[in-house]
Amino acid sequence: MSISKSQIKLIRSLNSKKFRDLNNLFVVEGDKLLQEAIDSGWEIDSVYRKEDIGEELMSKITHLSSPSPVLAVVKQREFLIDSTPSKSELFLVLDSVRDPGNLGTIIRIADWFGIKQIICSLDSVDLYNSKVVQSSMGAIFRVPVIYTDIHNFIKAYPYKDSIYGTFLDGQSIYSESLSDGGIIIMGSESFGISQSVESLVKKRLNIPSFAISNGGSESLNVAVATAIVCSEFRRLQIPLSNALK
Repeated sequence: MSISKSQIKLIRSLNSKKFRDLNNLFVVEGDKLLQEAIDSGWEIDSVYRKEDIGEELMSKITHLSSPSPVLAVVKQREFLIDSTPSKSELFLVLDSVRDPGNLGTIIRIADWFGIKQIICSLDSVDLYNSKVVQSSMGAIFRVPVIYTDIHNFIKAYPYKDSIYGTFLDGQSIYSESLSDGGIIIMGSESFGISQSVESLVKKRLNIPSFAISNGGSESLNVAVATAIVCSEFRRLQIPLSNALK
């Protein structure tokens, strides 16, 4: 199998959001991720294997620090927000999450805890960034991620008492009564939840620190915090009899 100069140019250009959007394509690297995309029914545009095109050409098209055995170009998908959510459905809303590794990990967390949709602010990192794709470990192909004006999304949410946000001055999540469903808002790595979104939060949650000394960490990584919050919501849904098994 050969690869033309124009194909090389296209694949390399997909490292930029501008050209990913222009071509409606993105790059997936590694056999596991490619198989996840196929199994989830995503449309594969083209596949390139190192054994076919050689190490040198694979090095020219990879978006990673070192090339994988296989690289695929995959068609993007557009998802729609569930306009009639049930009261028991749990949504993750990400407010200006900019780190690709964090977004990829959060998608993986959502997949693990059965969260069906992630809603991102328009200034959050692009879903199809190669680092997001890789760190999602295939969850990107199973969990719909939607970009929208999150202020309007939250404002339109019908179950107002089930809008949760994480704050340093919130109530301990371990003592708070949590609903089966609702919106969980996670803020940016640097600034937390924005003021306009904060005004819509009905229940302010905090993950308390158990640091022995005052020199402990000031805050948790947003992906780690998301995992703790999602785990606590799901834990409270398990009947006591099942939890003791």
